[in-house]
Amino acid sequence: MKKLFTILGCIALFALTTTNVKAQNYKNAIGGRFGSYNGVSFKTGLNKGAMLELIGNFRSSGGVNYVQLTGLYEVYNPIKGAEGLNWYYGGGASVGSMKVKGFDGDVYLGLNGVLGLDYKFQGAPINLSLDWIPTLRLTPDTDFYSGDVGLGVRFTF
Repeated sequence: MKKLFTILGCIALFALTTTNVKAQNYKNAIGGRFGSYNGVSFKTGLNKGAMLELIGNFRSSGGVNYVQLTGLYEVYNPIKGAEGLNWYYGGGASVGSMKVKGFDGDVYLGLNGVLGLDYKFQGAPINLSLDWIPTLRLTPDTDFYSGDVGLGVRFTF
């Protein structure tokens, strides 16, 4: 587990030092992602037309506590005739923990896909996205989760 967090930390540090994103109208964005699992989202440009998104999700209700960190590599494509609007796709991985009251908690790993729309307002440091993130959970049991649709609202810089 320590190795996984070390690798994710190195990827994030590398991403923060890269430049030159052309398909999007911003280099970095931070804010919230709201859907089945609410959380914090950070996007940063990697190279021409690609970004790294890190999402920290959390949920606590009815005796269930859930936390998850997801890292996604996203490829952006502009939509012709719609300035500031891009569609994107990509993939990544997630690691998380779920604890149900009265039971031992589970740590799990998953592979994720992503498909979405991204809009950057001209003249304002605001970015909106709407995406779908399906997951193939690998541990503790292998299963497919059809995904979470989420709305991202971020401050760009």
